[in-house]
Amino acid sequence: MPAAVSNKPKHIAIVMDGNGRWAKQRGLPRVAGHKAGVNSVKLAVQYCLEHGIEVLTVFAFSSENWQRPKLEVIGLKQLFFLSLRKEIKNLIKQNVRLRFIGDLTAFGESLQKEASRAETVTKPNNALEFNIALNYGGRWDICQSVQQLAWQVKNNQLEPEQITSELVHQHLVTSGTPDVDLFIRTSGEQRISNFLLWQVAYAELYFCEEYWPDFKNPQMDKAIAWYQQRNRRFGKTQSQIKTSSTENQR
Repeated sequence: MPAAVSNKPKHIAIVMDGNGRWAKQRGLPRVAGHKAGVNSVKLAVQYCLEHGIEVLTVFAFSSENWQRPKLEVIGLKQLFFLSLRKEIKNLIKQNVRLRFIGDLTAFGESLQKEASRAETVTKPNNALEFNIALNYGGRWDICQSVQQLAWQVKNNQLEPEQITSELVHQHLVTSGTPDVDLFIRTSGEQRISNFLLWQVAYAELYFCEEYWPDFKNPQMDKAIAWYQQRNRRFGKTQSQIKTSSTENQR
């Protein structure tokens, strides 16, 4: 683990990109890359547990991914279901709380029931909050939050001028979870791709060349070391940050 452990991120979000290209380089079907990527997810969960990271959110399936080849989508849905059934006991044993964020109604009833059961049985756990984004989009998330507030206005429970950024935040699917500190995207792409648009407002954006199946503990160490070198000011000046830091040490 890099130095300055106290400066670790509370919430890491990952766009797990490059599974298909990883498989193509090896002459394998794209789904084989997604299966290999599951091992990197397990490593990331274990890493966060060992290093005291509070929240890990991974982008497993975006609302735009339905446009991918039909066989790949079918394979991904099957992989979600099988991985969930296989790993739930380990998550319980590791004291991990599992949450699914996104519109799961687009998936079959079996997967929805399995996901709901997994969330229920892991809800008491508190070593790590592990969020899996399925059929998720950042714009959709903001829209559904605003729609909830609009209904409150329509029902005379809220005045329009009472709507604040805090209220919008409270109605996002990540309500109760701290905003993202470190945003990681693998495979060399440098886009947010509609992932946690509201929640990454002040995140540090880290892009690396490795495909997701090749993203292991050394790569995570490197990402966090980079994060720890960032100067996070949140709109303040550097002198204000130094003054605040000095006062906190008194």
